[in-house]
Amino acid sequence: MKQLVSTPVEAHQNLRSGVIRVDQSNPDFLAKIDPHFRPVWEGRPAAEEMALRRYFLPHRSRQAVLTPSRPRVIKWYCPFAAQSVFPTGHRYCINVYVGCSCRCVYCYATSYEPATPACKQHFARLLAKDLADLERFDVPPAPVHLSNSSDPFQPLELRFGHTKCALEGLLAHRHRFSTVTLLTKYPGVAARADYLQLLKSLGEIAPMHPCADRWAAAGSPAVQVEVSLAFWREEARLFWDVAAASVARRIEGIRALRAAGIPVVLRIDPLFPRSPLPTQPVQTLPDCGLVEAQTLADLESLVSFAREVGVRHVVYSPAKIVLPWRSGLPAAMQDLLRVYRALAAPQKPVWRGGSWRLPRPVVEQLMTGPFLEICQRHGVTAKFCMQNLIETI
Repeated sequence: MKQLVSTPVEAHQNLRSGVIRVDQSNPDFLAKIDPHFRPVWEGRPAAEEMALRRYFLPHRSRQAVLTPSRPRVIKWYCPFAAQSVFPTGHRYCINVYVGCSCRCVYCYATSYEPATPACKQHFARLLAKDLADLERFDVPPAPVHLSNSSDPFQPLELRFGHTKCALEGLLAHRHRFSTVTLLTKYPGVAARADYLQLLKSLGEIAPMHPCADRWAAAGSPAVQVEVSLAFWREEARLFWDVAAASVARRIEGIRALRAAGIPVVLRIDPLFPRSPLPTQPVQTLPDCGLVEAQTLADLESLVSFAREVGVRHVVYSPAKIVLPWRSGLPAAMQDLLRVYRALAAPQKPVWRGGSWRLPRPVVEQLMTGPFLEICQRHGVTAKFCMQNLIETI
């Protein structure tokens, strides 16, 4: 690979033009990368360090500190969190649409995504350019996730097909990606014949794939579908997952994916507090204007279903109360915040990362503790959401 070396005169010209050209052997270059993201570059072989630099960092910039911002569609997994706090490493996220039609009142993406879903302009063309750059810069393979902020199989997909386009592109450049993960509340769409064929093809890895030995050693699949199913009763789904696929349709879709041999991860996520609430006087969620989200019987049914269909594992995390972008809290989340304040007393809910959270001891007592006990009793592996991410190779 050709090194980018600047003479003093060229360096002066580059500074004036806004072009950053630095000798790749110069260790001082790492100091130009935002400390939040620098660990991804540190300790890598020179060729990989350069490839990631050329793909993720702007080629022309007047900024003294550089952040991953150049890719068009195949982007840095999480552009908000520091690697020391949220160690995603080198991995990609493709949000095939802007926003989501599910309208889940607790969704973390409401803090930065618009309320109305839409298509990305020139999606196929921009995707092709990013795929070409991965080849041109010889970027090493990494996991890719569809989608963190927008359901890839929401109703827009049946009209515009951006997810199918993305899967076809990933398949054509399969050696540039390790595990392909799709996160959805519409598994029935993923189980359609055309998508199933793409998923199967993405999972059929040639022995020469750069990650073949790594997958074999870890016992991990090359493709997986993560299905979000936090509620067992349709009443709860209608209240919390306002416009997402019904519980019955999700169960049917999961069964179809498993029958076709597609690895599935079940996200019983988020976890909510349950009635009766340990407050004085004792109350229930309906007393607070909320529909009961997850009774212990609901969680038993969800975990039992996970075992029955043979999911890889289940994923969980406690519900956060997210402050939406450019709007106030929905009525349901205002009511839940009042519940959180009562449960946290005499402390207050923890404000971090744009959301309110319950203190950890309260979470463990009311949410995660009983859930993990159910998983253990059914012999189902449970992973916290960050652990699930980090262990996806």
